[in-house]
Amino acid sequence: MINNQRQPTILVTGGAGYVGSHACKALAEAGYLPITFDNLSRGHRWAVQWGPLVQGDLLNPSDLERVFAEYQPSAVLHFASLAYVGESMTRPQDYYRINVAGSLGLLDAMRASSCRAIVFSSTCATYGVPNSTPIDESIPQNPINPYGRTKLMVEQMLRDHHRAHGISFIALRYFNAAGADPECRIGECHNPETHLIPLTLEAAMGRSPQVSIFGSDYDTPDGTCIRDYVHVEDLAQAHLAALESLLQNDQTADAYNLGTGSGSSVLEVIDICERITGHSITRQFEPRRAGDPARLVAANERAKRKLHWEPKMSQLSTIIESAWRWQKKIE
Repeated sequence: MINNQRQPTILVTGGAGYVGSHACKALAEAGYLPITFDNLSRGHRWAVQWGPLVQGDLLNPSDLERVFAEYQPSAVLHFASLAYVGESMTRPQDYYRINVAGSLGLLDAMRASSCRAIVFSSTCATYGVPNSTPIDESIPQNPINPYGRTKLMVEQMLRDHHRAHGISFIALRYFNAAGADPECRIGECHNPETHLIPLTLEAAMGRSPQVSIFGSDYDTPDGTCIRDYVHVEDLAQAHLAALESLLQNDQTADAYNLGTGSGSSVLEVIDICERITGHSITRQFEPRRAGDPARLVAANERAKRKLHWEPKMSQLSTIIESAWRWQKKIE
């Protein structure tokens, strides 16, 4: 923790979104004042509970100038982006405009205000289809969709700004975020919803007739894709650890995977959802989706070693139990 006379402020772009709002909670609990900067196009006003909300847009320089001048943040946690893989294939212009141009506008505002530290919400989608698992940070980054490409472009922009302007950064490439705040104050709420666990729980509640399974003939034990699920609370703690690492070392330029190091198949997730909810869930098998790797599992040793981060809530049953409580609350 840094030791200032005033409560240190951290600008959180996209802080009204799923992972961003959990990061704001973690920041507040650690003694920081999170300033949520969000245009609310996909975030939620109700998710901003641990600090002020500044409604603004990354593409509007005057909005950024205003929030930096008013709050003089010590650092930035940057979540604001579009994040649907399928949508990025049909609307790439929006992804390049918001994810890339918006991030460049943010970096311009940081330079103008002498803010020199940023934690960037990146993704395992920057790796594309890996030729081996678990995936460590040294393998080539070859994204296969505009979403992954825009995130990789921002990582490259950060490296260039570090060299040219001394902006320190940590990019966190996380795998499958899931779960909800244990006290059910915030949780996952997307429209449309594309993630397996909430979709499966919606089917358990009868909101949808079935859950779709894309592909049953992968080279995995049960034929369905394997993914590495990490609790959103653990992701929030990783962002806090990355922030404090940057505030202690202003020469940092690094990237870390965030995952558990183990994976669960689609059928395993559905089975556990049935056990926890007590409801039968209808499964509908569909053809494979293009570009879906059989396995995406993180190697997380670097984050453990250098950020002293350990996923503590990411057992699949714990994730699904918290997500189920949240789904019942918002029913």
